[in-house]
Amino acid sequence: MTAPGGDHGARDVRGIGVDAVDVERFRRVVERRPGLLRRLFTESERAYAGRSRDPGPRLAARFAAKEAVLKALGVGVGAARFRDVEVVRTEGGRPVLRLSGRAASLAADRGVRRWHVSMTHTDALAVASVVAEGPAPEGPAIDGPAPEGPASEGPASEGPASGGPAIGSGAVP
Repeated sequence: MTAPGGDHGARDVRGIGVDAVDVERFRRVVERRPGLLRRLFTESERAYAGRSRDPGPRLAARFAAKEAVLKALGVGVGAARFRDVEVVRTEGGRPVLRLSGRAASLAADRGVRRWHVSMTHTDALAVASVVAEGPAPEGPAIDGPAPEGPASEGPASEGPASGGPAIGSGAVP
């Protein structure tokens, strides 16, 4: 069966990351250290947020996405520059991730070929979740032993999911 977008290859989840940012706390930090915006966000991210009456929630959501990417890669803050993870929008408004520098190297080392990102925010909280995908491993999927008893009949896992060629998904706040 062909997945949406014509992709025939099976995929393997390489990492999942979730982060939540308190918008007011984020806003206070940025007000105390205005130069921080240039260190955290690319010019296009700052410009996108600046088109809003209140850029705080948009920036906080993007910061949450950057942290979620690092978590999905299994590394901590400082492993890559925050500007190496950029949230961009497609013409349709969907957020996608663009990695460069050390973040791109870390992703390549871990076999990440595609990203999915979803972001949302209120005036108080910004949340982002990220899934990193790579090619499925060769051979049968091994998830460990099946539990004993009558419920263990049949496969414990249906195996890795297939996905389309997009590099991101979700609604842009």
